[in-house]
Amino acid sequence: MSIKDQLLELANKKNSPSVTIAFNTHRTSPDNQKDLIQLKNLVKEAEERILKEYDKKEVQDILEKLNQLPDELEVHKNLESINIYLSKNTFEFIRTTWPLTTEGVWIDDSFAIRPLIKEINRNKEYFVLYLTQKGVHLYEALNDSIVREIENDDFPYTEANYDLSHLFSKGNKQSNQLKEFYNQVDKALLRANPEASLPCLVVSTEENYSLLLAVADNPSIYIGSVSTDFNSPTQKNEFMKLAWEFIKKLQHNDRAKYIAEMQEAVGKGQVITDLQEIYQAALDGKGDLLIVHQDFHQPVKFINERTFEIIDDATENGAVDDITSTIAWEVITKKGKVFFTSQEEIKDLGKIVLKTRY
Repeated sequence: MSIKDQLLELANKKNSPSVTIAFNTHRTSPDNQKDLIQLKNLVKEAEERILKEYDKKEVQDILEKLNQLPDELEVHKNLESINIYLSKNTFEFIRTTWPLTTEGVWIDDSFAIRPLIKEINRNKEYFVLYLTQKGVHLYEALNDSIVREIENDDFPYTEANYDLSHLFSKGNKQSNQLKEFYNQVDKALLRANPEASLPCLVVSTEENYSLLLAVADNPSIYIGSVSTDFNSPTQKNEFMKLAWEFIKKLQHNDRAKYIAEMQEAVGKGQVITDLQEIYQAALDGKGDLLIVHQDFHQPVKFINERTFEIIDDATENGAVDDITSTIAWEVITKKGKVFFTSQEEIKDLGKIVLKTRY
């Protein structure tokens, strides 16, 4: 199940209490033994808060699940962080590839899903088309890692089934044949990605990337290229380092673009910066673009379904630990865009800002 599917499932679960425990972890030994110690400390904190807020008899099953957590944590599987979701009907570990800016315990009527929203924002799924004289391979990638190689009736193109060296010889005839070959590769990519749901990054020389774009049926699917030695064998680790650097720069530019979009919307009177008004606009489906500075959190206590008071103590009875998670989810479910960013430009507008549709 993808992070997005897990988010959808968890966001719709309502139980009291719903316990979220989130903290940064270590991939390797012996550092990952520290993760077990930290979990035990967070479990103790969660128990104390639950017993403070609820009758012990009513939450006995939750307390039992909490006590099981240290035995269930498989530290050898840890990545950069872990989110644990626990309620009467839920007992789930979700490991993520990004470190958390905020660690701790959240107890509410629903789960704290902000870390998963941020994970979706940071994750990038894409194809990598490896195009060299030695062959053409297609990979499905997530962030800096190859998930799988696409192997079907089209891919890979190798010297075993194509006279590739002949294609790359000099001469007009060979040039036309090469264009035809690249058009076949492009069509094969479209067959592997019929809905054009994933963009494609090409690893090739600039000359051959330009040639591919010139004959592509749908050039917009290609997001760019990184250079490689055209005659080199496939070196996945090397070209994925280049690919991930390209993707990170692309994501940074996208966030900058959305901040610029937000700044432009200010002059049109489409931007809300008051937290209460942002929440109500999100409820009403008016949220087109929400940007939150990654360091901003705000506990609140609801007065009614549409209004709340801002409080300082997230452990106070009846408190919602962080209203930004609720707001972000309302915007997402109503087809808006949500971004958490560390880019300082957003602070000129506020730590949380919403661009409305109208």
